[in-house]
Amino acid sequence: MKSSKQGAKKNRSLGDHALTLHQRLYQALNLGIKSYNNRERKWHCTDVEIQRLALRSISAFLDCISPETSEHSIVKDSINDMLVALEGILQSKNEAILRMAINVTMKLVDVLGNSILQYYVLKLVHPLSSLLSFHDSHVEVSCSIALNQILSKLSLWRIKRQEEVCTILRETNTVEHIVRGLLDFTTGTRSFEYFQEMASLLTTILWRWPPFRYPVWSNGKLLQVLGALCVKPDSSAAVVLLPLYSALALCGTGAMKLLENGEALLLMMVHCMGCSQPDSIRMEAFKLAQGFARSQQGCLKMMSLCCEPIVQAIISAMSGCKSSSGKIATHKVPLLVEACRLALITRWAGVHHIFFWKLGVHQILLDLLLSNSYKFKTSQHFMSLKDLLATVQEGLNSSHLLVLRPYIWDILGWLAIHCQEAFNPDTHGCSLNVLISCACLVFVDAIHSMRQVAQSDISYISTHEPISRAVFMMIYSPCQYIATHAKDILSEVLMSEKVNLEYLLGTLKSTSDDNKYRAFGNIQIALNLMGLACYSGLSKYQSVIIKSGGIKILLTFIRWCLKNDVSMRRLSIARHLHHTSTETICCCVDNEDWEGEDILLFFSLWVLAELVQSSKSAENYPELTSGLVDHLLELESSEGQILISMLQQICGGTFSAGPRWYATYILSYFGCYGFPSKLGKRIGEAHNNNELADLKLILANGESVRVHDVILMVRCPSLLPMGEFPQNEKTCDGFAARQNIEKSKEIREVRLSAHVDHQALSHMLSGKRPKWDSAIACCDFTPALGPAGCYFSDVILEAKATEVMHWTCSVCSQSVPHMHVHKIILWASCDYLRALFQSGMQDSYSQTIRVPVGWEALWKLVRWFYSDGLPKPITGCLWDNMDLEPQLHELQPYIELCWLAEFWFLEDVQENCLSIVASCLESSRHLSFKVISVAARFSQWKIVEIAANCMAPLFPQLRDSGELEALDEELVDMVRAAYVRCSQVGASDHSE
Repeated sequence: MKSSKQGAKKNRSLGDHALTLHQRLYQALNLGIKSYNNRERKWHCTDVEIQRLALRSISAFLDCISPETSEHSIVKDSINDMLVALEGILQSKNEAILRMAINVTMKLVDVLGNSILQYYVLKLVHPLSSLLSFHDSHVEVSCSIALNQILSKLSLWRIKRQEEVCTILRETNTVEHIVRGLLDFTTGTRSFEYFQEMASLLTTILWRWPPFRYPVWSNGKLLQVLGALCVKPDSSAAVVLLPLYSALALCGTGAMKLLENGEALLLMMVHCMGCSQPDSIRMEAFKLAQGFARSQQGCLKMMSLCCEPIVQAIISAMSGCKSSSGKIATHKVPLLVEACRLALITRWAGVHHIFFWKLGVHQILLDLLLSNSYKFKTSQHFMSLKDLLATVQEGLNSSHLLVLRPYIWDILGWLAIHCQEAFNPDTHGCSLNVLISCACLVFVDAIHSMRQVAQSDISYISTHEPISRAVFMMIYSPCQYIATHAKDILSEVLMSEKVNLEYLLGTLKSTSDDNKYRAFGNIQIALNLMGLACYSGLSKYQSVIIKSGGIKILLTFIRWCLKNDVSMRRLSIARHLHHTSTETICCCVDNEDWEGEDILLFFSLWVLAELVQSSKSAENYPELTSGLVDHLLELESSEGQILISMLQQICGGTFSAGPRWYATYILSYFGCYGFPSKLGKRIGEAHNNNELADLKLILANGESVRVHDVILMVRCPSLLPMGEFPQNEKTCDGFAARQNIEKSKEIREVRLSAHVDHQALSHMLSGKRPKWDSAIACCDFTPALGPAGCYFSDVILEAKATEVMHWTCSVCSQSVPHMHVHKIILWASCDYLRALFQSGMQDSYSQTIRVPVGWEALWKLVRWFYSDGLPKPITGCLWDNMDLEPQLHELQPYIELCWLAEFWFLEDVQENCLSIVASCLESSRHLSFKVISVAARFSQWKIVEIAANCMAPLFPQLRDSGELEALDEELVDMVRAAYVRCSQVGASDHSE
């Protein structure tokens, strides 16, 4: 009874006028809405007058809805019925009714705002999408606006609803209709308003659904149209073009496509970053540049085209937001944030670093960081260190731009770690020492606060990550000025404090002892490791860490990391790097941080390297050389064996580049240099084969060594200047050409100077830390496949000839697809070919070896011989949008290589090919139908089994359609058996 009274009171609170409108609404809706099966309600009336009446009633009732009344039950029930009516009326063919219905739809979306997500608004998406191809531009524009309003709220929807929308957009060919309309704009048949609204809708779609990006950025005509608009853009065009390009750049492959011929686009982007533009347009330009800079490849391409203008625009935005009073207005902060985000291109090494320093980035960062930065412009050289730190602390306490601090610390850190060794900021009138002082003060405060904050407070802990990383990067900067000043300031701020150090070591020890994986705990551990890395860079704390058992704690912790397979990326710690677009990025390449997902392992190895280096130096710490490192360096010691085993596991594993580099760096103290390489090992074993050696190195003492010229050419080209050797001439007779080459390739002698020091290599490999972001060094002989290497070629690998392929060679006149290769490389990598060369049979002396595979398979095989890696097939959007026949053509070489690998005893090749085929079939199940026949033809039953398992869910559909009749009965039985197994597993999971 009480609830009835409350309901009546709520209804009365709507007002008599609203209740009257509600009554009229239902009278109109009841004329067209009918119930089916006592559940589903649909609009069925096609009478124009009834439709018009219903629309007017809906519009009138919407006028009385306010945020206060929108939660009433009768309002909510009414909205559901309105959606039913609008869904049906929007399918009308009457143009006037459609215009009216679309206007009412727009009013409904506008009135409800985000609360519309409480209702099944997808009822409207299908009819609105279908109307985008209507013959009337006014209807199309209105539909695009209404649809855009709905889809723009999608980020708040559940994943299931987003998938439903994606299906609708695909069924209605929404993107195709939009693209066609945008192309029509160039013919003059569409208004600029049409172009704006359609481009805006397309941007919304591309931002949220990756599958629709490829049809847009691969459309050459559309890119030409957009490029033409970039030449002389006005603000109305830029405000549409910039977000559209940003949405396309969410696809890594699409971003590179835009940059291929993107001079006009980049010029527009830089122009829109200028101070003369509205802040909204400048922000969109910065966002677009951020999209291009998401990968190192894209960043370097963009900077190669317009480096200095982009850096100038960033600096201008960061320094030009102050008002006449010297303060930064609140409405300028979003622009500052976007400029700072773009300034994170300092993450990648390149010439842009020079321009940042040249344009005074240090002073700009200081102005953004401190409210009293003006005090340092004239008096910093006269301040004592104590006064400097006090003034800095005052400025930090009064600064209100806290949102910018994570970006400031990141920019400072990247500038420091990529700085040149001899760089001296003082030559530019630099105030960098003040920035370093700021960072050190905030860093020490962060360590204090982390000891007091609960581990579960991840959001608070993560705010300390940027400053911890910045101080770490400054201490280990290649620039002597930055590193020395950072160490001096940090040492002064810490003032021999050991409590924080004990805390850092304690948490590390307890973690490895606890042997439990805790997500929030590992975030704090990562920050503690950064802090410990900073301490280990200070000489006066290195002895304390070692005496406290730091090396043993680190060894135990590294073992814990390897055992528990702890994975964590920086993105999970640094919250300021999160973007709404992160979840929808696709085809993103080479944007991995140096430490990758092995942050804990990386920083623990870094600290260990510093401690091992410092404890090995007797002159620095004579009291610590009483057997600690010597003990570790003795292979018979258990600790030394454990350490070496762990480091070798990291070096040769699938870990990120940073941990692998530092594991190698530590191993150098044990006399082990370089990265493990299967190919390098094979080539090393081939060194003893004097039969194929064709070069003699004569040492200064008269001794000689037989080597292989092609290996020497790749590894040390300066010893074999190609200008001294005659170049091959193309002849009509390929065999004669080979004879001429063999005739000229008598054993040659190269005398080495007495100045060559055999210890030089050891000195080069020890001492300096690996350079930040260095790629993993690999054993690669593919340069020998180029023009220079052809001179040393002594055998030809010939592929199966195909009728459709026309072949020409720059070395010889053979018309069959082939490659000029080197016996020693083949001898090292293939047991079959080694046996062939040593057999003494006629084939062992043949200049040509016929390989029974196609050209694509042969090319991939040779690349493996020379680099120990198979070229990968097309992936990402390019693969997903290929037809089945091109996909099959892409996979067939790997099937052929699987077959060949069995006869040539190439187990690694076979495993790699199986893995590649399995991965491709999982992403394209319908391709399995074509692959299974090809694999069976080559008797590759493992691939057949993989294909059968992928086809299993499609078995009923393939059986009913009759497609299985094209397969052999044996293959059909395998697919049927896989389907039965799949069904049984599914039934078992369902019952559980």
